[in-house]
Amino acid sequence: MKPLPRTPALLAVAKRVVWFKEPADALADPLHFLAHLMTYGTVEDLRVVESVVGEKEFLETLDHAPAGVFDPRSWAYWNLKYGRVPAPALPVRQGL
Repeated sequence: MKPLPRTPALLAVAKRVVWFKEPADALADPLHFLAHLMTYGTVEDLRVVESVVGEKEFLETLDHAPAGVFDPRSWAYWNLKYGRVPAPALPVRQGL
């Protein structure tokens, strides 16, 4: 997945949903950014991002979701939205 453009609107969303990184750094890692968006984003955040990315990128995020980002409710919702019923198991962190 390619890095996302650094538009003012996307930077504002990144600042809110990936609060622990600089917005430009968050957009440079689109898989991580989209996973956070899909978990913490608002409807308005989704509208902004959906103007730039499509279903393919959201599905790729589900396929390669970073462990520890999705909560059970968000994981179930996004998998249902894309017809993955039953949802696969949540990604888990491997031994630290």
